[in-house]
Amino acid sequence: MRELIEELDGEVHIITLAEEYDAKRARYLIELAYTVIRFENKMVFDYLPSVLREIRNNFKPSEIWLVL
Repeated sequence: MRELIEELDGEVHIITLAEEYDAKRARYLIELAYTVIRFENKMVFDYLPSVLREIRNNFKPSEIWLVL
């Protein structure tokens, strides 16, 4: 089973220091074999079906039942 981390970012993540921290953390998690996907909070509220589709697309068909 694939390990997936979904991150939701608010406006604070626009700040360069926060972006650098996020990138460093994502690289670390990827080195640990996690898949990291990031969404802005606004995307979740305004385009939830697309966000859910993106999350689902990160799994093989045999794994999808685990995330529904």
